[in-house]
Amino acid sequence: MMRTFIARYKSELIGVLSGALAGWSYWYFVGCASGTCAITSSPYNSSLYGALMGGLLFSMLKKEKKEKNP
Repeated sequence: MMRTFIARYKSELIGVLSGALAGWSYWYFVGCASGTCAITSSPYNSSLYGALMGGLLFSMLKKEKKEKNP
């Protein structure tokens, strides 16, 4: 069951992981000096936002399989 979930949503999972890494990297290298930025002031917020955006982006890029009608 878990293998079928991973196989079915592989591109979305890759997007979530790469987005979370990109969000954390943005917090680490750029961040927010004053601490008043809602997203980039915390590594958790930045990583979650990046994971959400990465998952959405990769799900948009996924090609749908067409079914053949007999």
